[in-house]
Amino acid sequence: MKILIASTPATGHLNPLLAIARLLIADGHEVVGLSGSALRRRIEGVGAGFRSFIGRADLDLQDMASAVPELMDIPPGLEWFRVAIERLFIDTIPAQHESLQQVLCDFPADVLVGDDMIFGVLPMLLGPRSKRPPIVLCGTSFLHWRRADGAPHFLGLPPATTPAQREHYAGLRREYDRVVNEPAERRLNQFLEGLGVRKLSTTLFDSVVELADAYMQLTVPSFEFPSHFPRSVHFVGTPPIIPGQAPLPPWAQELDGSRKVVLVTQGTFANHNLGLLIGPTLRALADEPDIIVIATAGGRPIDAVPGSIPGNARLASYLPFEWLLPKVDVLVTNGGYGSVNQALSFGIPLVTAGLTEDKADVNARIAWSRVGIDLATNEPTPDALRDAVRTVLDTPDHRAHATLLADEFRAIDTRSEMLRIISQAARSPASGVGRDYGARTTSVRSLPVAGEFAPID
Repeated sequence: MKILIASTPATGHLNPLLAIARLLIADGHEVVGLSGSALRRRIEGVGAGFRSFIGRADLDLQDMASAVPELMDIPPGLEWFRVAIERLFIDTIPAQHESLQQVLCDFPADVLVGDDMIFGVLPMLLGPRSKRPPIVLCGTSFLHWRRADGAPHFLGLPPATTPAQREHYAGLRREYDRVVNEPAERRLNQFLEGLGVRKLSTTLFDSVVELADAYMQLTVPSFEFPSHFPRSVHFVGTPPIIPGQAPLPPWAQELDGSRKVVLVTQGTFANHNLGLLIGPTLRALADEPDIIVIATAGGRPIDAVPGSIPGNARLASYLPFEWLLPKVDVLVTNGGYGSVNQALSFGIPLVTAGLTEDKADVNARIAWSRVGIDLATNEPTPDALRDAVRTVLDTPDHRAHATLLADEFRAIDTRSEMLRIISQAARSPASGVGRDYGARTTSVRSLPVAGEFAPID
């Protein structure tokens, strides 16, 4: 088959798609990747062809200050989300859509595989089915589907368990709709009308989950809040880590099991200020003789880490996670979805601190599933970090729950499931391939009973 991989130009979105591309190429398929020009080498590095977005869609989201400079001056909150959604995702739809059409003209793909925020596919999903290939999308963030308790996304809210909580969430939802959704949807529908397709009848994020021919959520059911999911949704585990992306560090032999290993990362997106989490974590654990702290700068130079480097810390710009994660006892992270799920697939408990982008909601799921401690802040203190790490290391609860999730990850044959879904989409172009999960409110863990959640209409 010919398969077009289309990704939001951000490493956290592209990485899982590259892992999928490697599986498809190994299975004998021809793959072309479409993303920002800054990501050419990464796409070609897995053996795929490369095409670049044109015009406004050709962003480099590793450099947010240049891509959307106004976000640098807006504090975290509803206004930040509105501006981010409009500038990063809605305003790029026409150029993304045109890019997709141009690529499909000379590469007539049997299937288009994209990430969950590649909204340039919306005009195709809303237009005639006969004029597009089957579209399979991948949830590279928490599942962007309306919640059973009515809570808005991105605020880090756990599932409501009382009528008073649901009433409170309803008020928050009204304010979120007023400040974020309604202006964003007006802007979005103007673009869609200009492209000759119908308006959306749901929110931007809900729409692609529902409209995709298949939607592969890159996690396991127990790491998602219970809800009524559409038939398109498949939980497929986490893609395999692409091996060999970084060499072993010169200090590799020090991870010999004599000390507990704490890995700290701010990922590859929210890492413009490594003093938010990496710096405080190094200070927090500097006097813990039984711990060695490993810090990865997510591609930035290690001298970007502020302050002096303690004797028990080891730093690298990038690290080979396929080698490192089996040795890690605790992951300290701001809540990047990919690294969180990779850690959980190895049974690693977490300490999290992050509120920007999707991180508040990812971290809320960590606390809710009891696989770690969410400090619920962008700027944790060294004392809070030390206490949280010691609690996770020294008590069994969080590791026990992380181990249960690791068992759930292992029960999914991710490679076979992804290939099946994509192949079935190609064979069934007129309909989706999803199974009807219904109201999923049970899993390998003990979850709240279905009666605690209001049904979705």
